[in-house]
Amino acid sequence: MSFQILTYGDPEADTLLLQMVDDHDMEGMDREIAKIREMTGGKNFCLKAVPVNSWNMDLSPWNAPAVFGKEDFGDGASGTLDFLLREAVPAKRDAGAAGPKQVFLGGYSLAALFALWAGYQTDRFDGIAAASPSMWFPGFLDYMRAKPMQADAVYLSLGDKEEKTRNPVMAQVGTAIRTGYECLKNAGVSCVLEWNPGNHFRDADLRTAKAFAWLMNRKQTDAAE
Repeated sequence: MSFQILTYGDPEADTLLLQMVDDHDMEGMDREIAKIREMTGGKNFCLKAVPVNSWNMDLSPWNAPAVFGKEDFGDGASGTLDFLLREAVPAKRDAGAAGPKQVFLGGYSLAALFALWAGYQTDRFDGIAAASPSMWFPGFLDYMRAKPMQADAVYLSLGDKEEKTRNPVMAQVGTAIRTGYECLKNAGVSCVLEWNPGNHFRDADLRTAKAFAWLMNRKQTDAAE
């Protein structure tokens, strides 16, 4: 499995952000990057955006039936993660070594679910930025209960109208994300759950920027507390 990698910002920055994206994400990328800079006080970072070939296949951890439209979910997440670890994520480095000192994986919707899932697979990510993740995905909560999160921090968010849908599977997203948040908290993971105004299709770029910015600002926030 292979993907294109698009690089924004400073390739030599201490902070590396990784994001699986679709065409809609790419349309808002300039606004997302500008918002991250604004919310972090101009901190330096590199963002690597990785366009997805097949959204329902490349980002799904296991097979599941379609919940909208006719396209089922595949099991391509393992191959996608293998590519990221091989081509986009540097090996763990000592504090004095060159290269990024922290790596955050994030995304929106199913890409956010993929990021969460990836945090359970490897310790190569320091934080997970999951904006409006597809927490309704069949079996995912059980997976969270059974596995230890290997990233140090997780940001979760959801629009306050997302659970108000006629689709019976997707309507579970509010309950699912509250449960997932409690699961992470009880496991001792540094995490937050933030609610945004609107439905799933509102301000995806700004919500994703807030997710990455929270991770980038987390150390100074923890120190203040």
